[in-house]
Amino acid sequence: MKNMKMISAAFEAGSHIPKAHTCDGSNISPQLSWSGLPVQTKSLVLIVDDPDAPDPAAPQRTWVHWVLYNIPAQSLGLDEGVVLHNLPSGTRQGTNDWQRTGYGGPCPPIGCHRYFHKLYALDIILPDLKNPGKAQLEKAMQGHIIGQAELIGLYQR
Repeated sequence: MKNMKMISAAFEAGSHIPKAHTCDGSNISPQLSWSGLPVQTKSLVLIVDDPDAPDPAAPQRTWVHWVLYNIPAQSLGLDEGVVLHNLPSGTRQGTNDWQRTGYGGPCPPIGCHRYFHKLYALDIILPDLKNPGKAQLEKAMQGHIIGQAELIGLYQR
């Protein structure tokens, strides 16, 4: 579990996410790459969320920005600005908190927010969950997570 790593060519861990990847820019997903997956990995899940919504001084909820699952285990990452037809074969999308699939970049109403890019290695390929939300996907993953990596970026308008 400790060997998994995730990095981005767009930003370093703990640093600011470039405007291009936010609602103030082109709102395109950042490039992500990973390594160190457990050999038993059958699929990957990516969840990007913001636990500081709406105000980091008084957070009330975690806002979900992106949900992907069944990313093939042999995948080494995602290209910048990836959209449905460019996702690795077999990858499925879930619903974000804008009630749509796909990437929705940082768009904080106030303050500097943290954006958690969480990658999970699973020992199974999940069934088609029909655009699940984060909670439904986390429930389906229970008992199947064999590795995890995290990359945190910041953004303030």
